[in-house]
Amino acid sequence: MARFTRAELESFRDAEVPDLLPEDGTPLRLLFVGINPGLWTAAVQTHFARPGNRFYPALLEAGIIERPIDPSDGMTDADRDYFRARGIGITNIVRRATARADELSAEELREGGQRLVETVERTRPKVVAVAGVTAYRAAFSLRDAKIGPQPEELAGAELWVAPNPSGLNAHETVHSLAKAYAAAARAAGLI
Repeated sequence: MARFTRAELESFRDAEVPDLLPEDGTPLRLLFVGINPGLWTAAVQTHFARPGNRFYPALLEAGIIERPIDPSDGMTDADRDYFRARGIGITNIVRRATARADELSAEELREGGQRLVETVERTRPKVVAVAGVTAYRAAFSLRDAKIGPQPEELAGAELWVAPNPSGLNAHETVHSLAKAYAAAARAAGLI
């Protein structure tokens, strides 16, 4: 596993991680949306890559992916191709990397929400799953939004809000995350 000093990780502050999206006409069935890249994620250029993040174990338990993926050193090309072939994509509300999501301003989240709408209009996923209810509320000025399916679509896509898989979200487990992610994946026709 990659190892970084604090100074090395800090050097990735404000870096961006490219979206992971299907290519060659493969339909985008399910678009996962993180809040923003963490520093480790930016360092290895792979979404949800920090060791201890429960995103990929939850996807595996949910049956969304059928083999373990360890992104802590960065995804392999085979891993990326696997996601793309399944019609799974990953993006973020805010593109710039920070050590913690609470470093983002309300304005950044609102601007990121508008960029997300543009991404969804361009990529046309069947389902969008935002992993982080607090960020979703801020990005779209919806203070009362709850986890689960949302009453409104997002640029024509069915919209779900799911729990954030970060280790900082301590009351969630791999099992509870898997349950939430599986619901969105069923809506997308993936499982």
